[in-house]
Amino acid sequence: MRTSQATELTIAAPSSSETEGTMESHPTAGGHSVRTRSQHQRRKRIVQAAAALASRGGVEAMQMRTVAERAGVALGTLYRYFPSKMDLVVAVVGEEIDLLESSIERRPPGAATPSSRAVDVLMRATRGLMREPELADALIRSLIMAEVQTPFGERMTGLLLRVSADGLTLDEASEEQLDLAGSLASVWVQELLEMLRGRRTYDQIQRRIETAAARLLADI
Repeated sequence: MRTSQATELTIAAPSSSETEGTMESHPTAGGHSVRTRSQHQRRKRIVQAAAALASRGGVEAMQMRTVAERAGVALGTLYRYFPSKMDLVVAVVGEEIDLLESSIERRPPGAATPSSRAVDVLMRATRGLMREPELADALIRSLIMAEVQTPFGERMTGLLLRVSADGLTLDEASEEQLDLAGSLASVWVQELLEMLRGRRTYDQIQRRIETAAARLLADI
């Protein structure tokens, strides 16, 4: 899902305001605060720096001090945004899903059946992740061992529901529909792990995903 260009991004030198570790915000008309543009840019640089490190050395390479140095921010600033390494991993996963969703919006699956559309999405995700297997392995393994709540499963389930059931949302889906789409997402994660371990080929994963999707989404 992430292109090589994204992970090769050269991080700009920090400005003085970025090294102070402040979290500036401006009040809105409703009295609520919003992040400024600089905060969004700083957060994005941090996530990109973490992803670039993980793509080369896995989660072990995502040392907080190293991420801060690569992103050009003070270590204290990094911890303000991401209190732990796992919070940072979750953010990287979120960006990967954002990229996948953007791809789906630009080029929606055109297959006639719900299962075929779901397979299209999952195999696109597989191709994207396998362009950077170190990053994919780091993210998948970390999420399995995560001690913090992650958006990965829910967002993949929601995406599968939208493409396979004509825009059905998580809130609109029945418990059975949620279970079926969630089960397919889980099958995909397991198959992806097997591929990363060298036990599956791309064609084998596609065949297994097609079989699972045809059974799980037959009545969705």
